[in-house]
Amino acid sequence: MKKYDYLIVGAGLFGATFAQRARQAGKSCLVIDKRNHIAGNVYTKAVEDIHVHVYGAHIFHTNDRRVWDYVNQFAEFNRFTNSPVANYHGELYSLPFNMYTFNKMWGVVTPAEAAAEIERQRKAAGITEPKNLEEQAISLVGVDIYEKLVKGYTEKQWGRPCTELPAFIIRRLPVRLTFDNNYFNARYQGIPMGGYTAMVQAMLGTTPVELNVDYLADKEKWDALADKVLYTGPIDAYFDYRLGALEYRSVRFETELLDMPNFQGNAAVNYTDRETPWTRIIEHKWFEDKGQPKTVISREYSSEWKPGDEPYYPVNDEKNGALYSQYKALAEKEEKLHFGGRLGEYKYYDMDAVIAQALALADRELG
Repeated sequence: MKKYDYLIVGAGLFGATFAQRARQAGKSCLVIDKRNHIAGNVYTKAVEDIHVHVYGAHIFHTNDRRVWDYVNQFAEFNRFTNSPVANYHGELYSLPFNMYTFNKMWGVVTPAEAAAEIERQRKAAGITEPKNLEEQAISLVGVDIYEKLVKGYTEKQWGRPCTELPAFIIRRLPVRLTFDNNYFNARYQGIPMGGYTAMVQAMLGTTPVELNVDYLADKEKWDALADKVLYTGPIDAYFDYRLGALEYRSVRFETELLDMPNFQGNAAVNYTDRETPWTRIIEHKWFEDKGQPKTVISREYSSEWKPGDEPYYPVNDEKNGALYSQYKALAEKEEKLHFGGRLGEYKYYDMDAVIAQALALADRELG
């Protein structure tokens, strides 16, 4: 006999959301995870009373009222606003690109002057229909800002020339003819007070969780425990890479505890020149400032994914999209199996979209 209604592979946001809804509907679940902790990439760990975002900065933002109401059942959110700073060889610029950025870059004072300069540079570059990321960026912000604040950062992050990256990657780049420093144009935004791990623990509630479990190494054993399986790991790994490996970018972190109250004065500083090896420095205390006497920083280094690394960002170009479509066709033939989340669907999801997808699956499955 099956012991559980659902086996959920992965204790991140997708798995925890579905587990919570299933438990609420009277279904039994077992959650397993390969790591030694819950919460997936939103895992936070307390260091000197600072909630360190171990796998990179995660700022919750959404326009989806249903998702916002859902997460607020499990945590109280603070009013953190994401206002990153760009550092180009020691020159500091505002992100998102706004009137502060344009004033420092060109000395313009009015929105009309800024718009005219962007249009002048776009016309001079001769771009009508952007064919790649470089052309898309120049059409949005002009050549000067592209060269100083976009090109180096993007090529470090993706490990490819901007001319080889698809235009859509940068289409949602915030560009504003105002002095608004809020990076996300979202109605709701904040950080769960007490950290994401506590929030995910509240979502999981009494659902049994087993950690340090390699599901794919003993799949038949785990599958035998439940009527249905929700898998949130890499879709190509599930099928043993039989059609080839999908490409990802990975991130490496160098994290330091510093005996000072303030290192950079901001949660995120992006290093946009090509020469600085890291993409950005995160100072974790500013996500939830409680006047802690010390601080923790993380330097982020982007790299091409290889087996053994954590896959972070799907490389959603044409080649990988075609390969994913083949894996998706295989997945659809699997009875009693659902694929979900960033890795299961090979899609870059913001946190709110992950939760929305999990809630939608729960609606279909559980009614």
